[in-house]
Amino acid sequence: MSTAVPERPVEPKRPVELTAEAPGAGRGGGLGAVALSRPAMPRGIGWSVRWIAALTVCQATLMVGLGLLITGPARHLWPLTAEDGVNEAFVRLRTGTLTTLSSVASQAGNTGTVIGVTLASCLALVLLPRLPMWRQAVFLAVAVSLQSLVFLVITVAVDRHRPEVHRLDGSLPTSSYTSGHTGAATAIYGGLALLALSRLRGPWRTVVACLLCVLPLLVGLARLYRGMHHPTDVMGGLVNGTLSLLIARRALLADGAVAAPPSPVSAPTAGPSRPVAPGRTAVIFNPTVTDEAGRDALRRVLEHHGHTAPVFVETTAEDPGGGQTARAVRDGAALVVVCGGDGTLRAAAESLAGTDVPLALVPCGTGNLLARNLGLPLAPADALDAALRGTPHRIDLGRIEGDGLPSTYFAAMAGAGLDAATMRRANANDRAKAVFGWPTYVLAVLRELRTPRTGVSVRLDGAPALRRTARMVLVGNIGTVQGGVTLLPEARADDGRLDLLVLDPRGIGGWLSALWTLLRGGTTAAREGGEGGAPVEFFTFRRADITFDTELPRELDGDPVTAGRHLTAEVAPGALTVLLPAREQ
Repeated sequence: MSTAVPERPVEPKRPVELTAEAPGAGRGGGLGAVALSRPAMPRGIGWSVRWIAALTVCQATLMVGLGLLITGPARHLWPLTAEDGVNEAFVRLRTGTLTTLSSVASQAGNTGTVIGVTLASCLALVLLPRLPMWRQAVFLAVAVSLQSLVFLVITVAVDRHRPEVHRLDGSLPTSSYTSGHTGAATAIYGGLALLALSRLRGPWRTVVACLLCVLPLLVGLARLYRGMHHPTDVMGGLVNGTLSLLIARRALLADGAVAAPPSPVSAPTAGPSRPVAPGRTAVIFNPTVTDEAGRDALRRVLEHHGHTAPVFVETTAEDPGGGQTARAVRDGAALVVVCGGDGTLRAAAESLAGTDVPLALVPCGTGNLLARNLGLPLAPADALDAALRGTPHRIDLGRIEGDGLPSTYFAAMAGAGLDAATMRRANANDRAKAVFGWPTYVLAVLRELRTPRTGVSVRLDGAPALRRTARMVLVGNIGTVQGGVTLLPEARADDGRLDLLVLDPRGIGGWLSALWTLLRGGTTAAREGGEGGAPVEFFTFRRADITFDTELPRELDGDPVTAGRHLTAEVAPGALTVLLPAREQ
C-alpha cells in the first residue's frame, strides 16, 4: 500500500473500547498495544416495542381509571356536577356563524382529516427534505396510532352517555369519554408542533408551533359547542393525546430534539474567511448529468466569484475523471470543480489526493453521498456558490485493494455483499435512476434481501482476527446513504479513521431489529462480549484486513467492481482538500 499509516494506538469511538495487545506487548502498551472499538449491539426493535407497549398499557390503565372515577364515585362531586351547566351554556351561545366555525374546527379532528394529515406529513418528511427524516415520520405515525389504540380501549371499558342537550352531529354508539376528536388532534398537531420547534429557525418556529398547539384546543371547544362531549371528556382527550406524544417522542426521538444532521467535518467556525484566490480553474463534468444550461449556470457562479475563463473538460466512459483531473493539476489549476456523481468524484479524488489543489464539489448524480454528508446544497449552482464562499478543509480518503482490485482511493464507502449487489442492480437501470432518484436504491435493496450470508474474518489494526458471519460488510468514510438512512452513526470525514459495519440479520426479527437500529440513526448499546451474533455491529479502525469465505460482489463509492474474497482498507488522513461553507456555532 502506498499510503503510510502511522503505527500508533487507535483512538476508540465513544463510549466503549476493547484493547487487544499484540504479542510481546507489555502491560503499558507501547507501540504494540492496539485499541479498537468494541462491537456494539443495538437495543433493537424488540426492546423498543416492549418499552412502548409497557408505557401504553400504563397510559390505558390511567385513562380507564380516570374514566371509571368520573362515571362512578366522583360523578356527584364538584366540578363534575357543574358540567351539565357548561354544556347548556354553550347551547345558549349558538349562532349561525359560530355553528359554521365550530363545524370547521370539529372537522380538523375527525378520523378522515387526521389520517389524511398524518399520511401527508409522513410523506412530506420522507420525500421533501434533502435527507429524508424517517424517524420523525415514524414518530408522527406512532403517536397518532397509540392515541387511537388507547381511545378504543377506553370506549370499551368506560360507558358514559353524551350530554343531554341538542347535539349538532351524529355519533357512533361509543362512550362520550374521552373525546376522540380532541385526542387525535392533540397527537397529530402537537407532534407537528414538536417537529416545527426543532426543525424551523428564527421567530417563525415559535409562531408555527403555537398555532399548531391551538388547533386541539379549538377542536375541543368545537366538540363542547356542538354538544358532543362533557368538559372532562375533552380534557381526557387532551391528556390521552399528550401521553401518546410523550411515549412516541421518548422511544423514537430519544435525544429529546430533532436536530439537523451534524456537520461531519470539524470546520473552524470563527476567524477570517480565506477563500481560494482566483486562478486557473478546471471544471471536470460528466456530460450525462450536466447539460449546456447547467454548465452555463456554473460558469456564471464562477465568474461572480472572480474565477474567469474556467476550462470545462468532459469525462468519458473510458476515463471517468481521473485523467482529466491529473492533466488539470499538471497544467497549474488553482481550483478543480468536479461536477458529477460519486463515481466522478472518486476518479477526481484519486488524482487530487496528496496535493494542495482544492476541490469544489458540485453534486449532479443520484447518490451524491459525500456532498450530502458534507452538508452541501444538492442544487449544482447553489453547491458551487456555497463552496466558493467557504474555505479549504482537509478530509480523509479511504484506500482499498483486494484480489483482482488494484489499490485505489474512495471518498464515501466501499463494501461487499448486499450493498454491492444493490448497487449493481440499481446501476443496471440508468433510466429508473434518472426518473426516480434515490428510491431506485430502495427498490433494488428489496430485491436483493435474499443475498446469502457468508463467513468473514476481520482483522483491525493488527489485533487478533474477529470471526463473523455477514450479509454485508461496509467500510465508510461517511455515515449516511440514500434516503437519509444512517449506516455508520459515528463516521466523520475528518477523524483520521474509517468505520466498519457488519450486517448479519437472521429471520424476520433480525431484519426488523436491524432496520429499526438504522432508522433510529444507529443507536447502540455496548456488547459485553466479542462473540458476534448481533444483527448490526460497528467498529472503527485505521487499517482493516477482511477475508470472506466465498466470493462476493464488491463496490466502491456506489460503482460495482470485480467480485472477490479479500479487501484491505486503510485511511489516508487529510488526503483531500475540499472547499466547504463556513459552519455556524
